[in-house]
Amino acid sequence: MAGRLAILCPGQGAQHAGMFELARLDPGASRLLDAWFGDPQLAPLLRAAVESEERFTNRVAQPSIVAATLAMWTALRARLPEPALVAGYSIGELSAYGVAGALDPVEAVTLAIERARMMDACLEGGAAQAMVALSGMPDGSVEGLLARFGFYPAIVTGDDALVAGGPAALGEALAGAALAAGGRATVLLVAVASHTPLLQGAVAPFAALLERQRWAAPAFPVVSGISAEPVIDAQKAMRELPRQIAEPIRWKDCMDACQEAGVTVALELGPGAALARMLQARHPHIACRSVSEFRSLDGIHSWLQRQLD
Repeated sequence: MAGRLAILCPGQGAQHAGMFELARLDPGASRLLDAWFGDPQLAPLLRAAVESEERFTNRVAQPSIVAATLAMWTALRARLPEPALVAGYSIGELSAYGVAGALDPVEAVTLAIERARMMDACLEGGAAQAMVALSGMPDGSVEGLLARFGFYPAIVTGDDALVAGGPAALGEALAGAALAAGGRATVLLVAVASHTPLLQGAVAPFAALLERQRWAAPAFPVVSGISAEPVIDAQKAMRELPRQIAEPIRWKDCMDACQEAGVTVALELGPGAALARMLQARHPHIACRSVSEFRSLDGIHSWLQRQLD
């Protein structure tokens, strides 16, 4: 039986100066990137993503990650079988709708700009925010620890692993307390507490923006981050994409959805390889790679062909 392919679209954290280079090996993707880098609205943000440490700021990271993801999809899609599904992590869920053809690529990048602006507006006049990755905590200890430091669950990544969002002033204290309790903790390079109630102010404006957006039906299912259910119509996408700004992402369940859909091969579009590593660890029978692990587009296609045949 032929294999079933899942496409994974990354979130923030692995941006780097060469994040567009592999996609540029394809002429069509290169023309698309040339157009974006020549666009007055997009160009300053995309140049910042490759030229400066601003690539980790929310306003630059979100559109540049969507652009890099969709440029890579443009470079690969003509030689790929239709995916069984596509799943996106955080901002990657917006990319996923571009991959599925529900959103035009340039419009998806433009939406990412507006999403970041609306989220950043939630910080104006308030305390700085942070995100902390926690894992290996003793059973039943996480909820009390988060409440103690004013943090909220943001992304559930495993049975004993999650990313939490809350006040930046207490991020290091939370990480220290988690380590003292026997767990592991890392303060992330993200300055917005995405997927927590602290971002509730961005939900309604983004929903209104999506209502005015041109949509098509997804060509294949997109896994919803907040429900881990397949989305096959634009109306559901317009309801759930805004909600995930301020509600926890169930990434653990999204990975299980891949397994339940009979996926045998998963390709992360990059930048980074965190999603491929997480899925491989949780479901070892699924062959998982990221495009960032390859030096050529032919190498990606050769590996996929071997796995899918």
